[in-house]
Amino acid sequence: MENKVLIIAEAGVNHNGDMALAKKLIDAAADAGVDYVKFQTFNSKKLVSKSVQKADYQKLNTNDEVESQLKMLQKLELSKEDHLVLIQHCKTKNIKFLSTAFDLDSIDFLNTLRIDLWKVPSGEITNLPYLRKLGSLGKPVIISTGMAEMSEIEDAVHVIISSGTKKEDITVLHCNTEYPTPMHDVNLTAMNTIKNVFNVPIGYSDHTLGIEIPIAAVALGATVIEKHFTLDKTMDGPDHKASLEPNELKAMVTGIRNIEQAMGNGVKAPSPSEAKNKPIARKSIVANMDISKGEIFNENNITVKRPGTGISPMKWDEIIGKVATKNYKADELI
Repeated sequence: MENKVLIIAEAGVNHNGDMALAKKLIDAAADAGVDYVKFQTFNSKKLVSKSVQKADYQKLNTNDEVESQLKMLQKLELSKEDHLVLIQHCKTKNIKFLSTAFDLDSIDFLNTLRIDLWKVPSGEITNLPYLRKLGSLGKPVIISTGMAEMSEIEDAVHVIISSGTKKEDITVLHCNTEYPTPMHDVNLTAMNTIKNVFNVPIGYSDHTLGIEIPIAAVALGATVIEKHFTLDKTMDGPDHKASLEPNELKAMVTGIRNIEQAMGNGVKAPSPSEAKNKPIARKSIVANMDISKGEIFNENNITVKRPGTGISPMKWDEIIGKVATKNYKADELI
């Protein structure tokens, strides 16, 4: 994966508690060419209190303002058996399985599944026991930073490192936790602020509508891109409306891979593909009229024209005043 942007398709809870739909999400992610498809692992009762209401976007997207967050999440839980089925389905589709743990028991469970990458969701960035437990695993960690101050990111990185994870195994994702994120709130350049301050690999977890912002993030240096996707934005559920549909996900992957190739090595030099155009597009010093042997080259009898196979016009001052050693026809290279 060196020098390749890691693309995570966030299925999240867009399976709506339906395993058939979850498998179709895996199929769509694999077809789009992403690296990981990510779900969410949680015990609703250990995640939220009974009285917690849904966020405004959750009320809007579920068409239910009365239902509690707990009731909503209980319908979206994946069982341990569900995880095993989804992992096996990922293997058949040659795509990596990933899930975000939202509580301590879920960390323990996912660890038994030997996943190779861990994700700190934005809501857990100030959860000290959670960060300590996850950091103690010593595995590669991605940290989302929605709603976070720089000082909170610093604390989270410090806790994870001090708990046993190497700094070089931490990637920090810039993120805005509004679904969808308004363009004026994206603040994409903050991603590189994080890189400069903490000297860690950076990425971007996107909740905007469309695909242009994650593609732009890659051009700015993101090494990881995470994006929600769904089979149908019109489905009921908290995250569908701020997700990409399969054709959009595929277009995002294509855009990212194109930008990835386009970044190059930073050395400004003619590329192999354009080298053949140099003699055609550049110019040389040529005779502006018939010139006889012995005449002196001057501003009137020479000029600059294509092709670029003769003396470079940058030598103009060296040619002016010299004596022609042969006869030249108009347009002939000097």
